[in-house]
Amino acid sequence: MSVMRELNVKIFCLLLALTSLGLMYAKVKTLGLPLVPNQTSSIWAVEARVEFDGLGRSSTVNLDIPDNLGNFLKLDEFFVSRNYGLNVTSKQKDRRAEWSIRNAKGKQRLYYRIEVVPEDSVSKSDTIKYKIPVAPVKPEYEEPLASAIEDTLGKVRSESADIFTFVSQLLVQLNDPSPNKNIFVIQKGAVPGTEQWVKRIMYVLEGARISSRMVNGISLDDGVKDAKLISWLEVHNGQTWEGFDPLSGNKGYPSNFMRWSISDEPMLNVEGGRNEHLRFTLSQRPYSEADISQERAKTKQSFLNSWSLYKLALASQHVYQILLMIPLGALVVVLMRTVVGVPCFGTFMPILISLAFRETELLWGIILFCLITGSGLAFRFFLERLNLLLVPRLSAVLVMVIVLMLTISLMSNDLDIDRGISIALFPIVILTMVIERLSITWEEAGAFGAIKEGLGSLFIAIIGYFVMTNNQLEHLMFNFPELLLFILAIFLTAGRYTGYRISELIRFKDLANEEDKNAKTNTKTS
Repeated sequence: MSVMRELNVKIFCLLLALTSLGLMYAKVKTLGLPLVPNQTSSIWAVEARVEFDGLGRSSTVNLDIPDNLGNFLKLDEFFVSRNYGLNVTSKQKDRRAEWSIRNAKGKQRLYYRIEVVPEDSVSKSDTIKYKIPVAPVKPEYEEPLASAIEDTLGKVRSESADIFTFVSQLLVQLNDPSPNKNIFVIQKGAVPGTEQWVKRIMYVLEGARISSRMVNGISLDDGVKDAKLISWLEVHNGQTWEGFDPLSGNKGYPSNFMRWSISDEPMLNVEGGRNEHLRFTLSQRPYSEADISQERAKTKQSFLNSWSLYKLALASQHVYQILLMIPLGALVVVLMRTVVGVPCFGTFMPILISLAFRETELLWGIILFCLITGSGLAFRFFLERLNLLLVPRLSAVLVMVIVLMLTISLMSNDLDIDRGISIALFPIVILTMVIERLSITWEEAGAFGAIKEGLGSLFIAIIGYFVMTNNQLEHLMFNFPELLLFILAIFLTAGRYTGYRISELIRFKDLANEEDKNAKTNTKTS
């Protein structure tokens, strides 16, 4: 029966540990929550500025805005348009911003701003967001373009294995710096590197009945003030869309390429105005990765956000930043008492003293703790002569502790010592119980036993202070509160520990050596 109970405890602890680490891994992998504090990443802000001259009548401005950003995730977007009405429409996954005004006169400016961050876990497949396109109908090319395209496609087809390799080989030949007569005919009227060149490539691909589309995007490079749209080619192979560099034929997308528009419609359309211009401005700024992960969780509507303390008010967050460190302090007490064998007064007293050390700093905390407990112990011995009952005696010690703390604070204020004023943060009731427990131990085990337990408590409190003020641990506990389950598993495992403590191994080292000698002697004799 005990073996079965032991197995159940181990299985339960294992489940707790796996649940804790699994949630932690999901937060890191899905939301990008950092494991190290104070890590920063870059947020890109892309601003589209629309300018045009109003004609003194009603005007409508229609701007294509991003919907599928590729390797980037949208955190937020803003529209700045004074006195304009705004309507954001979405038709077949194509989002457009429509501004309207009754009377537009003179120079007009409208702004659209989007903030994005790099996203590594973006799916390369668009089959969920976009329907599988119907194969295009082969155009009726005119001569000599028809013969040039037919000869070029035939040659490429013999040198390729599938649709993607076909497109790659076609782009290599179309961008040959020394083109043959067929390529020269195809290139006529379209300059490589322009939007017209991508449309020409799509026109050629229609001859092979390959579905393609043009993607306009922006290269997010640091230091670029006046960014230009880049036209990219995307081809569908019957299962997914894949990007191709229209100049080199390389498959894929640049790492810093943010897709802006996939529609065949014009990027900007202005009615009731003239001399319209569209300019893009880039800016980059550092931002906390922890804050970015929270924005990412809101954008993705992840269930992991429900297990996040960032949803709480700032005051509550500050409270839990301290409370979540208490289990780590308790872990120190458990390990020091159960495994190492350091004697101390109770379980929570060293933890609370460690919390007080957070405010007073370690050296001042030790001095004040020793001063208060020493003075309180002397007062406790004085009360012993009066033969008081337990509750009145504890109450008297409590009053004495408060008087001591008040005296130290007032003296520190007169001497301009800030650390002495923070003595009020010491847990009064715990100090009272420590003094009482110290005096009882003094009577039962003598001065050596009392001092031993008192120093052991102070030693554990000091270790707890270093653990509970560690920035790395504070970051992990606050951002991954599911680690409480892992700590709980350690507590349950330690609760079943029946082995020797380290202090006992040291204490009985001579006896163990003597037993080994006797065993060897008996072996030789036999």
